[in-house]
Amino acid sequence: MERREEDDNQEEREELTMEQVFKSTEVPPWRNQITVRAVVTSFILSIVFNFIVCKLNLTTGVIPSLNVAAGLLGFAMVKLWASVLDKCGLLKQPFTRQENTVIQTCVVASSGIAFSSGTASYLLGMSARVASQAEEGNTPINVKQLSLGWMIGFLFAVSFVGLFSIVPLRKMMILKYKLTYPSGTATAYLINSFHTPKGAKLAKKQVAVLFKSFCFSFAFAFFQWFFAAADGCGFSSFPTFGLKAYDQRFYFDFSSTYVGVGIICPYMVNISLLIGAIFSWGIMWPLIEKRKGDWYSATLSASSLHGIQGYRIFLAIAMMLGDGLFHVVYMLIKTSHSLISHNKKKKETSSIVNPATSDDSWTSEIATYDEQRRSEFFLKDQIPNWVAFLGYIVLALISVIVVPLIFDQLKWYHIFVAYLIAPVLAFCNAYGCGLTDWSLASNYGKIAIIIFSAWVGLDHGGVLAGLASCGVMMSIVSTASDLMQDFKTGYLTLASPRSMFFSQVFGTAMGCLMSPLVFWFFYKAYSVGDPTGSYPAPYGLMYRGIALLGVEGISSLPKNCLALAITFFVAAIVINVARELLMKYETKYKIYRFVPSPMCMAIPFYLGAYFAIDMCVGSLILFVWERYNRQKAKEFGPAVASGLICGDSLWGVPAAVLSLAGVSAPICMKFLSAGSNAKVDAFLGG
Repeated sequence: MERREEDDNQEEREELTMEQVFKSTEVPPWRNQITVRAVVTSFILSIVFNFIVCKLNLTTGVIPSLNVAAGLLGFAMVKLWASVLDKCGLLKQPFTRQENTVIQTCVVASSGIAFSSGTASYLLGMSARVASQAEEGNTPINVKQLSLGWMIGFLFAVSFVGLFSIVPLRKMMILKYKLTYPSGTATAYLINSFHTPKGAKLAKKQVAVLFKSFCFSFAFAFFQWFFAAADGCGFSSFPTFGLKAYDQRFYFDFSSTYVGVGIICPYMVNISLLIGAIFSWGIMWPLIEKRKGDWYSATLSASSLHGIQGYRIFLAIAMMLGDGLFHVVYMLIKTSHSLISHNKKKKETSSIVNPATSDDSWTSEIATYDEQRRSEFFLKDQIPNWVAFLGYIVLALISVIVVPLIFDQLKWYHIFVAYLIAPVLAFCNAYGCGLTDWSLASNYGKIAIIIFSAWVGLDHGGVLAGLASCGVMMSIVSTASDLMQDFKTGYLTLASPRSMFFSQVFGTAMGCLMSPLVFWFFYKAYSVGDPTGSYPAPYGLMYRGIALLGVEGISSLPKNCLALAITFFVAAIVINVARELLMKYETKYKIYRFVPSPMCMAIPFYLGAYFAIDMCVGSLILFVWERYNRQKAKEFGPAVASGLICGDSLWGVPAAVLSLAGVSAPICMKFLSAGSNAKVDAFLGG
């Protein structure tokens, strides 16, 4: 009888809406949402996630969503903290979903800076190490010695402006237009579920699975280290499909990180990467290499942009720019259409509804209990518009003064122009992100490189000017969309907009400090940017290549590279148009799901197929798991993947320490052909 009553109560709870479930739970004031334990937890997790994002940036640049890992680890750490204090009788404030949201916001903001900071892209592209690979533009005025001081100063100068550019539009985006912000919404539902009895039990199991996966990944990375005494040694150089395939970079490198990334990323992303790898390294590059001596000089070094490396870099850039241009234009069209539709509906509604009953608070449009409660708390703690406008102006003025002091090639009027157009681009990116979950920050950054590098010119340091302006633009546009995602998460968890804003500020500050420090750790321990090394950082050379296109135009391209680049640029646009048309008009078989992504296809053009194979192995694991038990795969797949990524990535810390200390692995496991092995044996025997 008691069991039946419990089941009835459970069914009754499940019928309640989310906010009705939390109706009896008190929502703390915004100051109490930002607690000491939340700040400490955010700081610890920010260090972890900065290492993860930095390693991903320096290897391939493919970064999956780490929201599930951040949410799970934040929940687990504070829950453990709270339970210990509760047993000691020292717990003063229970752990709430609002506090959980603050932690999530801080960690995601900090790791977001690790991406937009450009330590593996535009900042690295300024270094002499990358400039030497490009040859052109390798002059003192177009090269800057990397150092922690100016990198941290630059990030602090440009990273906070975007936060103030979008604040006045938060009510319009969230309440009036009701933009979905898929990542922010998914994060909110994840956090809300953690704080229900059923969700807390599941979260506990997920954390246990994540910890087991982490331990396996860390131990396996440690085991692999013993066999990697030098470059080309160890499991990461295992010729899985034979030595000929290995020479064309087709092999499985036993990377737990990218197997985990493959589990998280959609199937079509991983397949697109593999298609791009097969098309480039399996077909295109071997055909172009046969033209050596005709299309390019046979005496050029392998890293010269006038040789085969130039085709790899510039064709990848062309495809990325084509994909980026399509999405920018498509997003502008979609944003304009959405705004016109909203205004049209508003006019139609105003002609029917009595004006006396409507007001500017938008509460007249709120129907459900959940919406009423969420809007009440969202409108409760206002951030005055004058604060946002003043903050933007003051911070922009600081950047206009500081950035030219760091980069002599940029003048104050260059930065001033960037800050004039940045709010418009920030709005477009934030609005588009709310509709589709796509942040086009890197695309806006690439456009800025071309415009500003051409404006300044090669002889006046146009390469550096373009790369630095990319940082200015990316920082504003990226942080603006991230903040609006956080406002959406806060709206759905009843977290105050003020606590969201201040936690974003705190996370951004941590990222501006941690990201360069973590990068510097890898930069000093390894040959970062070396295309044949463990950390090739492909976007460093790619972004510098875009700047060279800006200052030199097509003269920097090898023979026939322009025709091929135009072909790939157009192909990227055609593929995207085809996918959108299929999505709209072909709904029976949903063929659009099988159209590859041009952006993903372009990434292996430079790197090879090895990481794409790793990610496809992750997809295969998830596919088999879903066939066996779809619900378990859905609940625990992200936890397993996050553990694999965290364990393998964090092994990079002790590995880098050992490298700095001059300690190398005791064994070099290398693979030779039978003929080479016979020669080695004969040499040693002789």
